[in-house]
This record gives sequence, structure tokens and C-alpha cells, in this order.
Amino acid sequence: MKRYILIFSFFNLLILSSCSDILNAESDLVEFAEDNTLDHPTDSVYSVLGIVGRLQLIADRTVLLGEARSDLVEPTEEASADLKRLAAFNLSQKNKYNQVSDYYAVINNCNYYLANVDTTLQRRGRQLFKYEYAVVKAFRAWTYLELVKNYGQVPLVLKPLMTEREAQEAANGPLSNIQEVCNYFIDDLAPYALTDLPNYENIDARDTERFFIPVRALLGDLCLWAGRYEESARWYNDYLNDKDDPVQLNYEASIRWTSVTDYQRPRDAYSVTSNNEVLSFIPMESRVFDGVVSDLRNVFCSTRENNYFFQLAPSQGMRKLSSDQVYCIEYKNESATQVDTVYAPRSGFTDNLLVGDLRLYSNYNQSSSGTQDPYSEYSSMRQTISKFSSLMVPTYRVTMVYLRYAEALNRAGLPQSAMAILKYGLCKENIDNYVDSLEQVKAGDLIKFDDNLFTRETTIGIHSRGSGDSQCNAYYVLPQPETPLATREDTIAYQIPQVEDLIVNEMALEGAFEGNRFYDLMRVALRRGDPAYLADPISRRSGKQDAALRALLMDKNNWYLPK
Repeated sequence: MKRYILIFSFFNLLILSSCSDILNAESDLVEFAEDNTLDHPTDSVYSVLGIVGRLQLIADRTVLLGEARSDLVEPTEEASADLKRLAAFNLSQKNKYNQVSDYYAVINNCNYYLANVDTTLQRRGRQLFKYEYAVVKAFRAWTYLELVKNYGQVPLVLKPLMTEREAQEAANGPLSNIQEVCNYFIDDLAPYALTDLPNYENIDARDTERFFIPVRALLGDLCLWAGRYEESARWYNDYLNDKDDPVQLNYEASIRWTSVTDYQRPRDAYSVTSNNEVLSFIPMESRVFDGVVSDLRNVFCSTRENNYFFQLAPSQGMRKLSSDQVYCIEYKNESATQVDTVYAPRSGFTDNLLVGDLRLYSNYNQSSSGTQDPYSEYSSMRQTISKFSSLMVPTYRVTMVYLRYAEALNRAGLPQSAMAILKYGLCKENIDNYVDSLEQVKAGDLIKFDDNLFTRETTIGIHSRGSGDSQCNAYYVLPQPETPLATREDTIAYQIPQVEDLIVNEMALEGAFEGNRFYDLMRVALRRGDPAYLADPISRRSGKQDAALRALLMDKNNWYLPK
């Protein structure tokens, strides 16, 4: 991607010590707008790919800021000082993961493109830059969402900053919180929701169409963070149920025990980096000479490059969440007339990761290389987490979009529909069987799917990806109050937070190590006005509560990086 970096990049958006200096700029590499009109197709293509190149600088950070601060991983003794401080929420402006200027470099490039591309140009009656314009709008909105999730309040800069004076004026302007940022970009992006993505064919054997953010999925995210739940569910449904390009869960992508008697080794068909799973990604380079090379494998895995010293490992909290799940198999004996449900044993395994949900086992392995000289430069422990590709950092994945869709449906007052995504999979037959008529009427087309494409044979409850035949699991059901409540609305109000807890747990089981967990906890904690929802699990990541860390996180100001 190096050859595509924009010559008009505003490289040095420097962040100084005070909030008022957040956009202070010093650069003699600025080329002014009048010198850079984007009025030729190659200009536009190279500019868009140049922005992709700038996204490489924040790609690893989108994972590490969301994961290292969560409850699902812990830093090892060999972790860098910056990574340890990140996990401990002991951050300064000098921490390598706290570089807000990299986000604004992307944003400024987007602003420059949007301000200078000639949108009036046409060829054969088609706007030349229609697709690219929508792509850059989505890049800008996605980057702002990442920025505000990490900094809490940020300057909303919507025009290119070409001088230090302009940057200073922007820095001294008002700050916008996450709801304000999301509301702005919902309106900004909505007109481009159905705009096709450009396709520049393949670059380095990678499909360029997947370099670009799916606009409707992003609109679903923005509405989810803004608390506009029905709109969020509608955007997700519209994206997933697109009649020309539907997004389906991969029915076969699950890890399962092969029988009810053999619990030695499960059948592993679970992959989150396959073409069927990854909807969009930031392409990374294979050589430093060409651009930015992802370091995620060196952080999470043993490699020759890091002398096999990995820096983050699954926490006790992650292990407990996985083992707490109940695995079941739908089983019919040849001589029986009815289908039975068999539950996997809870003990007797040589590997504790085989208890409960199997996704952690499928994605993670740690072993010892045997006795080794304690003075060796190489680690005797080996760890592999299979979720990382050196050539890409995913931005959207099929199953995670479905889980956010479930979260939006639930908060829109449709807990049965949300639970159906977890337990059965959404299709007409399952909706008719497991969503009552009153909720179906209320949901309307929010849960409507193409009958020919989404069937009981081609969909799956997401919990089944790691916990067996969840549709039969008597321990995994829609929560009900112990005694009947006065009204249906009271029952729904009781169910919504309970189902939300199941969704958030499922997001952890499915999306562990991918950079989502801290933000998922944050989103629900903010929604409920309950900082303990985030503070409690993170402070217990080691298996016992860290009282000092919990006290720190009970103040939500400490959730954000210092500016």
C-alpha cells in the first residue's frame, strides 16, 4: 500500500499536553487545496487507497485497546511496559497506544478528499466518484467512532486542516461526546447506505471490495451507540437480508463433539478469518518496506520473531466464562422414537478447555517445549491464537454483526427475537415457532428474512457455534421471572437486561481477542448508568477481584485515554 499513501497527508497532527492543544499542527509537508484538485479517476483511486494506508497505523490499536483493557486477557511478564500500563489503566500521553494524532491523520485525509474531489464529473451518465465518495464518508465515520470510544469527547472536525491556525481553532472549539458524534454521522452516512462499493479487483491477491466499510452495518453500530435501537435493528436487518447480497451465518462453522460417547477430540471446523466470516478488513503489509506490518501475532502468539515470548494470554475470567457454558447434543438412538438431548460431561478431560463451550479450545493452544536452559533467549512456552492473520485486521465479521443486531432488537423491546438469534437462528420457521404473535406484530419487518435463503437448514443459533445443539439446551433459554408479573410490559422489562447479559457473554465467547470486549462492556455500562457492569468483570480478570482496579474503574473518566 505504500505507493498509494496520499501526497497531501497532513502527517504531523501533534498532540500536546492539554486538551486545548489536541489538534496543534506543525508540518511543512502540507499541499494546499488549490494545488490538489481530485478531478481524474486515478487521482481518486490512489487517494482512497492512500486513506487505507493511513488506516494501517491504527489497525492493531483497534484490537489492542479493546482487548488489553478487557477481562478476557492478561499481560504476561514478557509484555511491554506500555501494554502492561494499558491493561492496568495506568496511562500517560507518552504511551505508544495513546497516539490520537494517527486517528486525526485519517480524518484529515478523509476531509481533504471530501472537500476536493470533483463530484460533478460524469462518464456515460454515471458520476465518476460516487462510490469512492461514499467509501470515504464511511472511513471518516468509522474512524470517529473508534476515536470517541477511546477518548470520550473529541473535536468534531469536518473540514481539512491545512494550517496550524486552522488546527488550533479546531482544538479550541467544542468537544462532542459519543452520542453527538454518532448522531452526526448517522445523518451524514444515511444517504449513501445503498451506494455500491468500488471494486479495484485484487491487490496482492486480496479482494479490494473488502477493504471498505459496509455502510449499513456501520449505521447499525452508530445507532446502537446512540441509543436509537429500532433504527439500529433496521439497518442491520437491511444489510443482512439484502436481496442481492445476503449475509448468512455459516452453518458449518462450528466446533462440535462428534458423538455422545466420544469426548476425546472435537471436530474443528471453526475459523473466524475465512472469506465466509470476514466482511471487511484493513489490509496489512507482509514487509515493512511496503508499509505497516501487523504486530498482533507477535503480541498474542509465539513466533520466531518474538523468540516465542507472547505478551497477552487468555485470562482466568475468559476461561471461566467458557467452562461455565453447558454443551449439549441432540441425539436419536436407532431404536428410539424420540430425539433425546445428551449433555457433555463436566469433568474427566485431559484439557480443561474442553469443558463447556469449545470456541476457546478451537482458537487457543498453549504448550511447553520441554526442559530448557533458564538462560536461553527463547521462551519454553508456546502459545497460538488462530484469530490473527498477518495480512489483515478485520473491521466487520458476520457473526459479530448478528450479535449486535440481537442487541439492538432486544433493546427495541424484542427479547424473544434477540434470543432466537442466540438459540435457533432467525428464519421464518424459527420465528413462527419461538417468537409469539404479539412480538411478531411489534417487530414487523425488523425480523423479516427471505424465506428462500434463510431456512432452518441454512441458519444456526450463534450459541451452537461452540456449545452444541443450543436449540435443545434446557439450560439456555429465554429468562422468565420466578412468578408471573402484572403485565406483558413488565415481563419484557424483566427480560431485556437478562437477555442482554446473554448477548454480551456470547459476544465474548465468539469475539474474544478481536478487540470488541472492552467496548461491549462500556456500551452496556453507559446504557444502564452502571459502571460496575464494566468494573466488576475487568477487576476479576485474574480470578480474584483487584479492589484498587475496581475502584479506579468505577469512575468512568478512567475508561478513556488521556489527551
